[in-house]
Amino acid sequence: MKPRELLERLARPFSSSASRRREEKQAEEEAANLEAIAARENRAFRYEALEAATRGFAEKNRLGRGGFGPVYRGRLEDGREVAVKLLGAGSRQGAKEFRNEATLLSRLQHRNVVNLFGYCTRGADDKLLVYEYVSNESLDKILFSSSPGTRGSHSSGDLSRRAELTWPRRHEIVVGVARGLLYLHEDAHTPIIHRDIKASNILLDDRWVPKIADFGMARLFPEAGDGRSRVHTRVAGTNGYMAPEYLMHGDLSTKADVFSFGVVVLEIVSGRKNSAFAPPPDSEADSLLEYAWRLYKKGRTLELLDPAVKSSAAPEQVELCIRIGLLCVQADPRLRPDMKRVVIILSKKQSTLEEPTRPGVPGSRYRRRSHGLRGSSHYSVGSSSGTSSPSTSATSHASASASNAMTTSSTHTMRSQGLPSHREEHE
Repeated sequence: MKPRELLERLARPFSSSASRRREEKQAEEEAANLEAIAARENRAFRYEALEAATRGFAEKNRLGRGGFGPVYRGRLEDGREVAVKLLGAGSRQGAKEFRNEATLLSRLQHRNVVNLFGYCTRGADDKLLVYEYVSNESLDKILFSSSPGTRGSHSSGDLSRRAELTWPRRHEIVVGVARGLLYLHEDAHTPIIHRDIKASNILLDDRWVPKIADFGMARLFPEAGDGRSRVHTRVAGTNGYMAPEYLMHGDLSTKADVFSFGVVVLEIVSGRKNSAFAPPPDSEADSLLEYAWRLYKKGRTLELLDPAVKSSAAPEQVELCIRIGLLCVQADPRLRPDMKRVVIILSKKQSTLEEPTRPGVPGSRYRRRSHGLRGSSHYSVGSSSGTSSPSTSATSHASASASNAMTTSSTHTMRSQGLPSHREEHE
């Protein structure tokens, strides 16, 4: 063994111990900061008050469970109904997401963003987030109930609830989520990239108003305002919703959220889940995005529409939403509209739209030629043919491996009534 390797091996236990001490100290400091913020903003809750509100965290009040931990429905002394997230014991990842979500949400106030009432910390282990209770569950629980064209059984789906999600309501959900993202990207005190926009992170209140939830992976992004800046970061998100430049290269910008939004739009229109998409017998498409694109190119866009809402649908609105969805999921992030333009288009203030290019999906012919990190990366998209060159196949294999290595499939089924579902994938 070389002397240098020997010294590194001998020093490793001491450096690991020092690193753990630094992490513990940092966690203590962050907890103290959160308590100070909570007290200053009157967002601090006593543990005993939350325990009483949930009847001692009774099982009958449990709404579900996610990667963060269990969530309970409760009623505060002032009459407010709340959803209380309780950090699972020993969850180091959850502790990080707790601090992130509490810090970010305490600064946000918008009709289409879930409202954080406050939080509670008691000792090293007890950490709780207190949200408004949102009665109509998460979008995915209703949208994908017994939905067509998805793998697996949905025998427990509530068809009567899905029928309530009419086309006018779906259209308003698309508009509301777009406005919520515009607020995060441009109107918040400091721009925020959510990084995990998906149907399960969109909650619906008693008036079917959508609210973006689960900010455990969100990132402050001061440079976002110029519309061009990006940072290179670790990949964390959900398979089926991540933009290719982010999944394959770690390039994060607001356009990553735009891509995820486009996926959600196509899911809302079709009632199909992208990550569980099963193509019809006459189609070779391997994703919902590809299927929508092929129908669009053939002039058969309306065939994508969920049969459950055909009677209430406005064809022009449907076609516009599909086109917006396809524009948002283009492989080249520079070609995707920003959320301000999406909101303008949805408000019918712009009649002409460019033709969308082929969707960007992990494994598609997508390459990055980097000439610097900020504002100077160049992207290219291959032809729309179904064939691929050997180099393309290699890229596809590499991206698929990256996807498996960097993300975890959605395995938790916590879909609470009115609760911000928490982490199903960890950074």
